[in-house]
Amino acid sequence: MAFRKIINDPVYGFITINDPVIYRIISHAWFQRLRRINQMAMSYLVYPGAVHSRLHHALGAYHLMHNAIYELRNKGIEITNEEEQAAKIAILLHDIGHGPFSHALESMLVKDLEHETLSVMIMNELNQEMEGQLSMAINVFKNTYPKKFLHQLVSGQLDVDRMDYLTRDSFFSGVIEGMIGYDRIIKMLTVHEGELVVEEKGIYSIEEFLVSRRLMYWQVYQHKTVLSAEMTLIKILERAKWIYKKNPDSIDAGERLNKLLFKDIASPERIHIELFCELDDSDIINAIKSWKGHTDRVISTLCKALLNRKLLKLRLQSQPIQESEIKTKRENVSAQLDISMDDASYLVFNGEAENNLYDPNNESINILFKDGKVRDISQVDSPLIHQNLSGPVKKFYICFYQ
Repeated sequence: MAFRKIINDPVYGFITINDPVIYRIISHAWFQRLRRINQMAMSYLVYPGAVHSRLHHALGAYHLMHNAIYELRNKGIEITNEEEQAAKIAILLHDIGHGPFSHALESMLVKDLEHETLSVMIMNELNQEMEGQLSMAINVFKNTYPKKFLHQLVSGQLDVDRMDYLTRDSFFSGVIEGMIGYDRIIKMLTVHEGELVVEEKGIYSIEEFLVSRRLMYWQVYQHKTVLSAEMTLIKILERAKWIYKKNPDSIDAGERLNKLLFKDIASPERIHIELFCELDDSDIINAIKSWKGHTDRVISTLCKALLNRKLLKLRLQSQPIQESEIKTKRENVSAQLDISMDDASYLVFNGEAENNLYDPNNESINILFKDGKVRDISQVDSPLIHQNLSGPVKKFYICFYQ
């Protein structure tokens, strides 16, 4: 009897797992950890329904990968069963390297390592455990496998990762502007000279996809309250590290978190990866709950602000923040809380938020026209596309306690 498992997904309906190797990966403790990591980090403070997990997203992207491969095969694109399995494993594990609260704490727990690098390291460990069964998947993920279009389905300007998170994040947040025609985009995909392209009749769906990404970025992912919460979270951990360096005995983050947060690990080993794969959002929240009563005025203030949703105020603007305003606000906070100006810098700070929607120099969305010519989407004669691909949008912010 053939192996078959069914998962009921709120977005797509039934997702079928019919490969024992893939089911073994899904059942692994390191993958199951993704249940306990919020896909949209602190966005639930603005959109209460945005509490879906990284595991939801990974399974959704797997489902879309299945559909994409099905459509490509129907168009005569040769994809072996082994390549199908590799592509599905690669997309399932593409976010395995995310730590607690996802992008918000990128590189903070394992120094200077982005989640993609950690994902590869974790995949390599799993590959050893599974006697080399993930080797092709790792090559697809790293773009070292000869069929480039398989990697582009995993990581590119028009990958199934983005198709799922836009659809899923829109569904759970209730922000309908993020909805895209993922099913039509997938049906319009094909391969030309080894690379993923979109048939000409899919241009309007690509327009919608690009516009939806920009709208979701500013309305959800970089909403000013979400940005304030995530920056507050970062400042809490930065302050915790500062306290630890002054007096290691004066702060405790819990057994697992202590070993990563307070140690500068330059070259992670198996033991560090195992520790990392035990961490989830609850470890961070528990630490914050314990620090809210800390004698250090700065960290206790920040922790209470995050836990009670009494967040720092954040203002976005098109021009850089004046140094004079930052200094004045820090002086006010310093006097108000009776702390030093250096301490006040954790409660008044500035930064930049940038949305680089589409960079054809990095990875193109190519359109295959009926005459056989291929053109980048940015070269298509469409006012909507040109208006929205005019370049990165940068905004400046100041975040301050009051």
